[in-house]
Amino acid sequence: MFKRGIVILSLLLATVFKTSAQINTMSQSPFIVKGFHIDLRIQVMTMDALKSFALKLSKAGINTIIMEWEGTYPFTKHPLIPNRYAYSKDEIIGFINYCNLIGVDVIPLQQSFGHVEYILRNDRYKDLREDQKDFSQVCPLQTEQDKALFTDLYTDLASTHTSKYIHIGGDETYLLGHDERCRLKAAKEGKSKLYIDYIKTLCDIVIKLGKTPVLWADIALKYPDAIKLLPKGTVFIDWNYGWEMNRFGDHQKLMESGYEIWGSPALRSSPDNYFLTQWEKHFKNIHDFVPAVASLGYKGIVMTSWSTSGQYSPVFESENEMAEEYAIRHVYPLSGFNMLVAAYTESITNAKPINIESFITRYCKERYGFDADESARFWHALKITPYEIRNGKVVSAVQFSVKQILDSTKMALETLYKLKPDKNKDEFEHYRLMTGIRVNYLQFQDILQRVNSPSFTVSMVPEVLLELKNLMISEEVLDLHFSQLNKNFLNASEIEAENNLRNLRVQLLYDRLSRNK
Repeated sequence: MFKRGIVILSLLLATVFKTSAQINTMSQSPFIVKGFHIDLRIQVMTMDALKSFALKLSKAGINTIIMEWEGTYPFTKHPLIPNRYAYSKDEIIGFINYCNLIGVDVIPLQQSFGHVEYILRNDRYKDLREDQKDFSQVCPLQTEQDKALFTDLYTDLASTHTSKYIHIGGDETYLLGHDERCRLKAAKEGKSKLYIDYIKTLCDIVIKLGKTPVLWADIALKYPDAIKLLPKGTVFIDWNYGWEMNRFGDHQKLMESGYEIWGSPALRSSPDNYFLTQWEKHFKNIHDFVPAVASLGYKGIVMTSWSTSGQYSPVFESENEMAEEYAIRHVYPLSGFNMLVAAYTESITNAKPINIESFITRYCKERYGFDADESARFWHALKITPYEIRNGKVVSAVQFSVKQILDSTKMALETLYKLKPDKNKDEFEHYRLMTGIRVNYLQFQDILQRVNSPSFTVSMVPEVLLELKNLMISEEVLDLHFSQLNKNFLNASEIEAENNLRNLRVQLLYDRLSRNK
């Protein structure tokens, strides 16, 4: 008990007695809410890692975390919703209390319209589905049942979270107006009415709990004239990962709506996956979007960090029975993105465009002991050939072959191993590992091109099998590396699952060509 008291006192002192430099720097920020979004849909962090990450954010000036708990929250009245990695109620309360001590407000994000596969997959909630095969979205006309479910979920979240806000989601409702009843209502009154009426129902539940509703702005931007029907206290989060401000609709009408708006860039987003991280794209997103929304007068900023696309691939055991669903597109864990987190937290202190090259040079000097030349080589290695491979083709404005991309990435990996950081070596290992994973992936893509060529014959199979076997051996080394670097960050069983997922396609092709039974 005495030790626990000392720890709490230390945290309080650390919160109260921040250096004057920190206080003065953060006072320059135009944002009241300085936030970070943690996505736990997959890659569930250990509670120790979660607290450590929250403390790091707090020290950097972050005062808000939006927690997308999804299946990790232990809903009392709905035991089918929590997944195998769900925290206990005591762990949730302990985390929120810890964050309160270090000056961080924890806002729960509960998807309540789209992106609710993890709820609607259960037969208990089948009548709420917009579609009986695509379980991603709630039918907005099932209001009484919806109200009962989300009243339960919001009430549970409100009982553990001290924040004045509850984030209700509301983004990417691709099935809007899909079923017969919704299609008829949309034809009669418009999709905007279908969307806003349901969102208003959710907002009203939140308000009755004494909380303020927060939602993503993308769908609302499509229907700006209907926005005024929502409660005036509603907060919109305008997410932009590097595109035009009017991508989702007339941005000016959202600005004129009178609602409070927060902005949201991303440090992991499509097409990022285990085999590609578009570092330069995310730095530019920070460089461009943070000062842009500050000039527009947004009250808050929240960095998103998506571990997956939010879309799922179902596995059906019969025409009408789903056995399992798998998240599409896994991304390297948040453990490997300290540099982008630091760039974001620095950028929101005064909301001026961050000088990317200058920041990287300074970061590399402070974190790894690199000189300017080493920093430049490091940055070049990270951002080289940031192209997606789609159906065997390199997606780029300039024509490249997979082999060219592979050769460039091998050179980048060689550069990263030649660089010798004199501190924070474990952090630096993440860059090497991510690049090593990409090299293996590109080698596999090169093999795929050859085996899919009309000129591929049975006589070539033994050579390809040898290549695949060598690839699997190198994957075993990468798996060990991944497990070591993330052993205290993710659950052990989840690390194993992530390793197996990355290696699946190589193993399947090997089995097919070797005719394993």
